[in-house]
Amino acid sequence: MKNRSSDVHIKNKKAYHEYYLLEEFVAGIQLQGTEIKSIRAGKVNLTDSYCAFIGTELFVRNMHISEYEFGTIYNHEPKRERKLLLKSQELKKLNGKVKERGFTIVPVRLFVNDKGLAKLVVSLARGKHSYDKREVLKQKDNKRDMDRRHDD
Repeated sequence: MKNRSSDVHIKNKKAYHEYYLLEEFVAGIQLQGTEIKSIRAGKVNLTDSYCAFIGTELFVRNMHISEYEFGTIYNHEPKRERKLLLKSQELKKLNGKVKERGFTIVPVRLFVNDKGLAKLVVSLARGKHSYDKREVLKQKDNKRDMDRRHDD
């Protein structure tokens, strides 16, 4: 059996741009039917997804997992809410922080571990202001220019 862990690594690049990522948690995802097959095929979009509490449980919303192309009438719904599986202490910590003003939970990365299970890395995040985003872009451009000059 080949090593699956290196096959699927899907990043939410928008999250790195829009938020300051403070603390990361690795969560399991409760999937149905053909969803894992679509994930292994890399047909996932995390761009507009976010996490929200319903009662004491954490769910990921707006995560698009494309329908499995060889699925039948039992194929899954692409944008359904999916329950995240975390330890109760982690859930309590996240719930407490989210109730504070300015914090949110965003999915950052999706991968398949060595056992073939899909894992979602979620991060406690605080939104960036537009001037912060511009400053980060300036720093990246300056670093790129410096690297080019050193290469010549």
